[in-house]
Amino acid sequence: MPTDMNDYINARRMGLKEYSFHVSQGRNGYLPFLDGVLKNIDIVSEVDLGIVEIPLRKVKGTYSYLRSISFAQNFMPVMDIDSEMAIKWQNVCNIQNEEGLRDPVKAYEYLNWFYIIEGNKRISVLKYMDVYSYHAHVTRLIPKYDENNKDIRIYYEFMDFYKKTGINDIWMTNEKSFSELWEIIKDYKPKSRYAEKPDRFKYFLSAVYNSFRNAFYQLGGDKLSITTGDAFLDYLKIHGLNDEYTEEEYKERIWRLLSELKYYSGPETIDIQQSPSLKTEKSLVGRIVNFMHNDNLKVGFAHSTDKNTSSWTYSHELGRVHLERTLKDDVTTVSRFNLPESNEAAPILQQMVDEGCNIIFTTTPALINPTLKVAMDNPECNFLNCSCVHSFKHVNTYFGRIHEPRFLSGIIAGTMSESGKVGYIAPYPAADILSGLNAFAMGARMVNPRIEVYIKWAVNSNIIAETEEITRELASTGTDIISHHNTLINRKFAKEYGVYTIKRNDAGQYLPDKYLAVPIWNWGIFYEKYIRSILAGGTRLGIDNAATGRVRNFWWGLDSGLLDFFYAKSHVPAATGRMVEFFKASIISQNYNVFTGPIYDNSGNLVVESGEELERERILSMNWLVEGIVGQIPQNYKNRPTSDLSTGKIV
Repeated sequence: MPTDMNDYINARRMGLKEYSFHVSQGRNGYLPFLDGVLKNIDIVSEVDLGIVEIPLRKVKGTYSYLRSISFAQNFMPVMDIDSEMAIKWQNVCNIQNEEGLRDPVKAYEYLNWFYIIEGNKRISVLKYMDVYSYHAHVTRLIPKYDENNKDIRIYYEFMDFYKKTGINDIWMTNEKSFSELWEIIKDYKPKSRYAEKPDRFKYFLSAVYNSFRNAFYQLGGDKLSITTGDAFLDYLKIHGLNDEYTEEEYKERIWRLLSELKYYSGPETIDIQQSPSLKTEKSLVGRIVNFMHNDNLKVGFAHSTDKNTSSWTYSHELGRVHLERTLKDDVTTVSRFNLPESNEAAPILQQMVDEGCNIIFTTTPALINPTLKVAMDNPECNFLNCSCVHSFKHVNTYFGRIHEPRFLSGIIAGTMSESGKVGYIAPYPAADILSGLNAFAMGARMVNPRIEVYIKWAVNSNIIAETEEITRELASTGTDIISHHNTLINRKFAKEYGVYTIKRNDAGQYLPDKYLAVPIWNWGIFYEKYIRSILAGGTRLGIDNAATGRVRNFWWGLDSGLLDFFYAKSHVPAATGRMVEFFKASIISQNYNVFTGPIYDNSGNLVVESGEELERERILSMNWLVEGIVGQIPQNYKNRPTSDLSTGKIV
């Protein structure tokens, strides 16, 4: 009796389609083979992993070229139907249908991909039947560590994670992700009494990760160009490790995360508002909104520090007071201080929602993860995070182009310095601080090309406590002017702010002498305009951002009033004052862009071409210092990611 070849015919049809697709793209249509992959790769050792359950989606190819030409890239067969290989393939398929395959295949594992040595037809049949995993005797091939190869660096991190957990299903594309995942799951204890301690990670893989993966794929996550592991780590960072959610709650949270991750699947609607365009005139919609919200809007402010010890929080509190004073008939405000800069802040934010807050401002980028978590769980509340480097649907972000008034500060410092050496004290090289530093140096060198700007970082210390020592170090270089805190602050916090000359007192201390200029944050301007827009119906309250929202970033400059610049007319020459006013007006009218090329870095490399104007993304991604700055970006901070999530990067 002739063998029924229907399964082989169907599988071959799938294989030929895959083969033709790759050939039409000018690529090899056959299955990858390990001999070719390892060409010019230095393998330093082989490790026998024993019998391992391997996910078939991670089986990438076969061992040798001669075996690879029997299959297309999807591991479906392509040999003629009357070939010996076709008959053997169909027989294997029949065995799987009738009694199931039992014998393990043999495979090499390289960079967390599997290449079959023996059992290619079995793997092909199992893939055809959409089986999730199969057991294999695996030998790991370990490449020589290469500091310059990101894939190999990540693979070494993966091997450490695998050694602790035995999990090979999860793959990450960002460095340190495996160690972050380990910190989250290392104390995982299954609630099921059937999960013994030695098998807890096997249970975790089945009950937690695979549940996430299945829901993620059902909701379209497989169409994104990030790995499921990246998305899973994001989910855990936002929501924590909790297996008590119902299936519907689980899917709801994944669906909301998915809307954030769609940056990776194609263009999204992104609204980057660089000048105020919030609608504040009441329309019919606005009157309806007011009718629906006839009670005062309750506006919450959440800070990670205290207004009595932090000038940053103090400036935001001044903004809250301004809001309450100007819209006293329409708003009630509340503040929470000293929130932990972790997901432990989420219950506090949730409590603010439960107490009736319609809008919540979190005033530091360090609170973005708990803000995003609570925003996803409460789409009826508007959340905004004070950050220039994040972009989300559920959380709008707001910040100011601080480099604009910093540039004006540099003009005054460059004009007033007698020594030609200016000091600059900064807490850490965040995006806004780097752009502000570079703008300051460009302003100084525009009026005095010989000016040198000495940068001092306080990344590992309290910047206020260390100011005296840092100032002494700067003075020893010949510095006669220093730029420090960028806001007028309560003198209780520090006496060093803005741009000032220094003098030495009888005790040998270097103290501020003449205050010359200071950039100003007017957060109340933003808070007032945003709330007025809600009251007028121009900004919607309680929108389900996952379905209809869009990424919105407010990045305002001097033209908005959010930022301003003051200088001491009693100390600054009139001609310098006129120059500053001219450039301030030019920036406000958008006739002058601070970061216009040519711009060289302090190593002499051309980083911005002549006539080129830097756009927002490049301004907020600076990892270089301009010509004239003496010093470097601290190594631990250079190329530091703007967010620890796969989503939310600068757009």
